[in-house]
Amino acid sequence: MSEIISRPIVTVTNVIWSYDFTSEKVVLLLTKKADEPFKNFWSLPETFLRATEDADTAALRLISDKIGIQLDNYHTEQLATFSSVNRTSTDRQLALAYMTFLPNLPTLTAGVGATDVAWVPMNSTDTIFTLNHPDFVVTLPDMPSDLFYQERTTGNRQPQLAFDHELVIRTAITRVRNKLDYAPSILRILGPTFTLKNARKIYANFLGVSELTIDNSNFRKTHDHLFSETGHVTVVGKGRPAKLYELKYI
Repeated sequence: MSEIISRPIVTVTNVIWSYDFTSEKVVLLLTKKADEPFKNFWSLPETFLRATEDADTAALRLISDKIGIQLDNYHTEQLATFSSVNRTSTDRQLALAYMTFLPNLPTLTAGVGATDVAWVPMNSTDTIFTLNHPDFVVTLPDMPSDLFYQERTTGNRQPQLAFDHELVIRTAITRVRNKLDYAPSILRILGPTFTLKNARKIYANFLGVSELTIDNSNFRKTHDHLFSETGHVTVVGKGRPAKLYELKYI
């Protein structure tokens, strides 16, 4: 008898970063699932990969479908593939994960498959990272992926987000942290230009330190190979305008 092969479902999952200039916090887009599996759980935005598109195209389509914004590849990068058989107890699903750096903070409306949607601030202290929503707090795991799935399978770790999205987000944080000193794509959430003050706040958020511990002069010197001065902030009245910078690389 020939073996029956069950093909896995392939989804594209997007870690969408942005910046709230009012609270001066890095924020992440989460949606509340309307359907099973993980009904009523919060999750990262995701979509099924269509037969007629590649994953890069699906990641950008997801942005358009969920929040109505058209972006090019400049704002998106591949993160990792999550293919554990223990991602879900129902249909086998593989997730092709991306990160998107959104240079504005649009008003959100829950779309198809979601009952709610929110920009959720990320807080950090040293190596502890949390997502802080008025209705919940998610502590992101700091452990190898095999241990994460093992604990989920044995019931020692209860899911906080749908599927393995806590692990996906923590993987994204690690990627951003590791690239801060040579390719800080995360600064794209500030727009095409930024002040060193806001750049330092983002660095501090991902490093788990206070912004005050990052000296402005030293920061400018050590990151001179990454930033180019491009002008000054327009100010009204007295006060020295802050310098504006842009990333040297694309």
